[in-house]
Amino acid sequence: MKFAPEGYPFIIFFAALSGILLWTGGPGFALIPLLLTAFMFYFFRDPERAVPEGRNIFVAPADGKILVIKDMLETEHLHKDVKQVSIFMSPFNVHVNRVPCDGTIKSVQHVKGKFLAAYKDEASIQNEHIDMVFETRYGDLLLRQVAGFVARRAVCRKSEGDVLHCGERYGLIKFSSRVDIYLPREAVIKIRLGDMVRAGETVLGEIAGG
Repeated sequence: MKFAPEGYPFIIFFAALSGILLWTGGPGFALIPLLLTAFMFYFFRDPERAVPEGRNIFVAPADGKILVIKDMLETEHLHKDVKQVSIFMSPFNVHVNRVPCDGTIKSVQHVKGKFLAAYKDEASIQNEHIDMVFETRYGDLLLRQVAGFVARRAVCRKSEGDVLHCGERYGLIKFSSRVDIYLPREAVIKIRLGDMVRAGETVLGEIAGG
């Protein structure tokens, strides 16, 4: 099993603490740190995914539950009508994020903010987040990694000018959080509210005849 590199400091810390407490206090003292070590291994797992074929599809950027599907006017980056899809990640989901299609990063912006519960509508704008504008053959997309009440750190590993392929890893958010994706308005949505999706595998939408 592969693990996200951002998780190693947590794994090493709790593993070391477990060893120290096991040596100095015995198994009873080390139990909770051992459980936390096991959880860190579980949380930062980074499994391989079978990315579906097709140039005209958009795959999920995150594991989790579909919170929002709506038409809207995005005025901050794209300045056009789009379809917003929001995915809520619980602490038990894989938290590695993947790009929805082939494209080139136009910009990455880190915006400071609050740490409201990630499932709230206002969290998308008010919470700390990272906005990545992604240039594709269908026009620009926006990917927003939103930090939640527990998750207070989003990580984008890529930079402006990087060329990425559908399903490729680009970052993660630590602990419960959400990812918003803003698709072209002509995209045909293939999922429903409440559906559980998998990053890099689940098709969120497609462009007819793309």
